[in-house]
Amino acid sequence: MSLILGTAVTLPAFSAENTTTELEEVVVTGIRGSLNSSMELKRDSQGVMDGIVAEDIGKFPDTNLAESMQRVSGVSIDRSLGEGSKVTVRGVGPDFNLVLLNGRQMPAAQLEETGASSSRAFDFANLASESISALEVYKTSRASTPTGGIGATINIKTARPLDNPGLHTSFGAKGVMDTSVDNLPKSLQGDSITPEVSGIYSQTFGDDRFGISLSASYQERDFGFNQASVGNGWKTFAGDENNWGSIPQAGTPAAANIVNRPDATDTYSVPQNLGYSVNGVERKRTNGQLTLQYAPTDTITTTLDYTYSENKIAQQRNELSVWFNFGPSASTWTDGPVSSPLVYSEFIDANTAPSDLAMGGAKFATKNENKSVGFNTEWKPTDSFGLQFDFHNSTAESGADSPYGSNAVLGVAGFFRGTTTADFSRDFPVISVQLPNGMTAIDPSRTEVTGSSFRNSYMKTEIQQAQLTGNLEFFEDSRLDFGVGLTDLKNRSAYSNVQLDTWSSNADAGAYPDNVWRADTVRHYFDNIGGSGNPSLFNQFFTFDFETVRAIAASIGGEQNYRASPIFQVDRRVEEESQSAFVQYSQRWEWGLPMQGAVGLRYEKTDVTSRALVPTATGIVWVANNEFSLQLGDATFEKLEGDYNYVLPSLDFAVDLTDSIKFRASYGESIGRPLWDQIQGGRTLDQLVRINGGTGTQGNPKLKPLESENIDFSVEWYYGNSSYMSVGYFRKNIDNYIGTTVVTQTPYDLAHPGQGAYFQEAVASGCSDRDLTCIRNFIFNNHNGDPGVVADPINPADPTAARTGRIAGLPGDPIATFNITVPANQRSAELDGWEFNIQHMFWDTGFGLSANYTLVDSGLTYDNYNRGQQFALEGLSDAANLVAFYENEKFQVRAAYNWRDEFLARRFDGGGGPNPIYTEAYGQLDVSASYNWNENLTLMAEAINLTDEIYRQHSRTSHQVIMVQQTGPRFMIGARYKFGN
Repeated sequence: MSLILGTAVTLPAFSAENTTTELEEVVVTGIRGSLNSSMELKRDSQGVMDGIVAEDIGKFPDTNLAESMQRVSGVSIDRSLGEGSKVTVRGVGPDFNLVLLNGRQMPAAQLEETGASSSRAFDFANLASESISALEVYKTSRASTPTGGIGATINIKTARPLDNPGLHTSFGAKGVMDTSVDNLPKSLQGDSITPEVSGIYSQTFGDDRFGISLSASYQERDFGFNQASVGNGWKTFAGDENNWGSIPQAGTPAAANIVNRPDATDTYSVPQNLGYSVNGVERKRTNGQLTLQYAPTDTITTTLDYTYSENKIAQQRNELSVWFNFGPSASTWTDGPVSSPLVYSEFIDANTAPSDLAMGGAKFATKNENKSVGFNTEWKPTDSFGLQFDFHNSTAESGADSPYGSNAVLGVAGFFRGTTTADFSRDFPVISVQLPNGMTAIDPSRTEVTGSSFRNSYMKTEIQQAQLTGNLEFFEDSRLDFGVGLTDLKNRSAYSNVQLDTWSSNADAGAYPDNVWRADTVRHYFDNIGGSGNPSLFNQFFTFDFETVRAIAASIGGEQNYRASPIFQVDRRVEEESQSAFVQYSQRWEWGLPMQGAVGLRYEKTDVTSRALVPTATGIVWVANNEFSLQLGDATFEKLEGDYNYVLPSLDFAVDLTDSIKFRASYGESIGRPLWDQIQGGRTLDQLVRINGGTGTQGNPKLKPLESENIDFSVEWYYGNSSYMSVGYFRKNIDNYIGTTVVTQTPYDLAHPGQGAYFQEAVASGCSDRDLTCIRNFIFNNHNGDPGVVADPINPADPTAARTGRIAGLPGDPIATFNITVPANQRSAELDGWEFNIQHMFWDTGFGLSANYTLVDSGLTYDNYNRGQQFALEGLSDAANLVAFYENEKFQVRAAYNWRDEFLARRFDGGGGPNPIYTEAYGQLDVSASYNWNENLTLMAEAINLTDEIYRQHSRTSHQVIMVQQTGPRFMIGARYKFGN
């Protein structure tokens, strides 16, 4: 216990001249002290549990909690903006790992790029580590633990003053140098050095009956990332399929342009678009916690605490992108049965019918705010009986922090793009573009704002939780734990979108002065990614100041069209009211060997109420070649309900085979609640419709949670001082796995202009039904002013250019069909794996290491050959960690390498289609060092991502890139001064 709480042990020393026993204090501190405390926590735990313990108050091993947790066996992290954010445990994704703060269930809220997240996962990037005293990862079920964690339940423990009597004060400061800002356009670069400051104060008074602790931290980080991506996904076909987007059939004249054409039975995919972006980001994170404790008697302890965190992220980007309209093409393919394009090219006549070279930009900001206030009373009237009451009200809120909204995008284009080629043969996808005859550089005088989108997304989750627990110790080494709880959890997600679908030319390029477009090159932003040196790369694009260009666009098209709206078009609200009760009996006994066991039951009942405000659709308008805009009307509320209840047993057994070897076995059942979008009511149609119809989603609050039967076995050998080895096997049988069903519907009976009378007339006149430019030109030339048709004026500078305008669906046109995705409990899944751990101290040399490896396997994997929707476990991957260190009284040096194998991140890509997204294997080396100037002052240095790794995702094969991202190493130099004890 002293190792866990204070890292101090006492050893007897005997004198030949004096029979009085003297005590010599041996203090175990530093990295070894932290690892030793974590080892003892594991050794003494009920069930399978790992953890990280701070060696000293205010000094957690890593600056980011997620990056600390990745050192724990079985734990892998998802990275966002170059930092760890969410955790996967034993192959179970972030949504099904429950996070507690001092035993209390924590809410989560976050925004994705174009809307509120549906995730329940807690984002550890919101919390600084200065006030954290320990992280406990419970991998087996406990009756006393709130439900929701199938992979693990993670308890974040903060410092309490009465646990550490006396005065404890420290202050730290760092300078952060993120090299990624150096590889950005000047307009996107932030400060080269940003500050981090933190402090903690803890003091007890009145014979240690009253205590107060206050911790606070403030961190700024300016950084950037550069990314190449197929952001709108891939269209997937059978080799013999003849559909919009498919390549020419074998035997047709156009098939001569296809090299190594996929066979009839192969599965292949073509890209919807390809683009590059340069991104500058500014993050400001503020954390604080105040804890008051009062113990009026030896039997009563009360605690009142308040925790606050705020994470502000502002982002600005410029980009270059091309959109493929699936006209005449040439391509080169890999072998099947799953084929990928090595090269994909579309023929575009840059002189007579040029397409758009898009060079859009974005500027937006978001704020994540977490608040938690809690009260706890612990009463222990006797040594064998105790009661505890705990209540907390906690909120997590995410929203826009800019008048432009949570995601603001300006579409900018020059209409001088000819034949366009994408080379996917290397890690970096290469865009090649032909310009019109005589044009060697992109022309600022022909560049303008086209479409735009100003999204305002919002998400808030609130938890009110009351728990009454007790324990009774009777006989010898026997204990009964019991409790009841009430939890009221509310989630709200909403968004509005002010969007102009004028992605074609607005014929107002002359309104934008040439000097607002700044010429730049592409290649040097991606110099760390293989393939970026390809001489065929189209190495030019324009960057611009977002606010300057937005103001010009607003002066033309109206301020209201270029600013986010505070009035939400979609508003979804879910309430989960849960009642719980548990009982657990534990016992220690001797039966030839020391043994311990625990058996428990937990009852959980949940009522779900979902209300959703969703807009109605009033029509469809054809606004660009393959872009049809859904016209929205007034919104209405819908209400749906559901409920479920479970009895969840748990059983733990452990035996000390020897003084140093322990065997464990555990069985438990747990549940994981559905994601928010899966139980939110209301049908939502995607605003962008295609020629073959639209898409949408609808929630189902009657969904049951995932049910998991969990089995664990482990053997642990504690063979030396602070040294141990362990091997564990785990298996999870998961029922009620939530998949999706696609239902074809015709909501609101919307007439689709893409197959209407005007369309058929154009085809009859000689246009191919694939040549949408020809069809639109025919309609504008022959029906301008007729019902539903409004053509823009002919461009006098280029009368041969493609006509633009709007074509609305009319009565009598075919009714649009929509593929509505609805979640459903449909399948069962199994996964199992092994965990291997070793922690070894090399005698008294100061050297040590800690290493672990986790193997995870499941039969529920993604079949890349299958083009339909599938059930597959997301996040399933092997992982490894290696930490090597050296320390003495003055120096500490630690090198930590984390590796995660390739894993399925998502089952749907950016186009909404059933295509996999795999995150490729990634390893990162972090190094830290410190020097104890004296007993109070410590100097520190850290290097994150020292080897400058890239982050890459792909679809069905490695050539089908989804995203490849380049960031850069990050360096920190600082000092920490400790006052008092």
